[in-house]
Amino acid sequence: MPSLPDDFEPARGFRDPNAQTVFAAFARRGGPALRRRRLATPDGDFVHVDLLEGRPGLPTVLLLHGLEGSSASGYVQLMMLGLAARGWGGVALNFRSCSGEPNLRPESYCSGEYRDALWLAKRLPRPLYAAGFSLGGSVLLNLLAQRGAESGISAAAAVSVPFGLDECASLIDNSSGFASIYLRNFLHTMREKALEKAERFPDRVDAKKVAAARSIREFDEVVTAPLFGFSSAEDYYQRCSTGRQLKDVRVPTLLISSEDDPIAPAHGLPAGAARQANLHVLVTQAGGHVAFVGGSVLRPRFWSEERVLQWMESLPR
Repeated sequence: MPSLPDDFEPARGFRDPNAQTVFAAFARRGGPALRRRRLATPDGDFVHVDLLEGRPGLPTVLLLHGLEGSSASGYVQLMMLGLAARGWGGVALNFRSCSGEPNLRPESYCSGEYRDALWLAKRLPRPLYAAGFSLGGSVLLNLLAQRGAESGISAAAAVSVPFGLDECASLIDNSSGFASIYLRNFLHTMREKALEKAERFPDRVDAKKVAAARSIREFDEVVTAPLFGFSSAEDYYQRCSTGRQLKDVRVPTLLISSEDDPIAPAHGLPAGAARQANLHVLVTQAGGHVAFVGGSVLRPRFWSEERVLQWMESLPR
């Protein structure tokens, strides 16, 4: 597919990618009333999902949040508002440990762990679309590339995806100045959850190693990789990075990335992706990470959610 045009215009005074990213995280507010359900998973754990009822026959959209996010994340809430306005259904999956209640098993979630999303997708009404943001986009693309045919998902959108996990971990770990807020925020809650797991599963999670982790890479080395069966953080990054798997995505998929993203820059998108039959590539010059704040500071507009919904509306049904 040819690349879609970059029609994003940053809000005045918010061209800086870090300003975009942090402002968006706090400025997105409100969403429709959702119904929460606790679902027992086949492996003896559970997930919480938050549901928006849609009109029969109209699409349902499965929403996947980013690292240490949840269904309460602003981009999920704005997507739900847009779905409600269209009469569509929405289902927000809270990854394990992200709903406010610790999950039951030692492992929780990671960029390549799509089993809960696949299991849930099989239970949802058709037509079924999906949208993933940041890590959620990575989960979605892993699912589509490896098990897409059985998922029932007929179209998808992925925003600010870390196409190369190794580079993204390095960008977060080596950030300085104001950008170091990303490492502090992510690592604080990740370590907190892992230490709680270490109390319950001391044979699976080493509390001393968790406490000593000072970077995303070190955390993935001592927690993510061993819990999910990878030999190392590098093995995890190699096997779960979505850039090399895009060639296997068979459904229409919109990819939105910004060149100035401080965490997952668009240059991680493989050359030639726009020439793949099912990929609609939209790369912007500005926008930060899962931000894309347009309009004005007092009346912001969040372009990526609007663009995803417009694109989904344009799909034949």
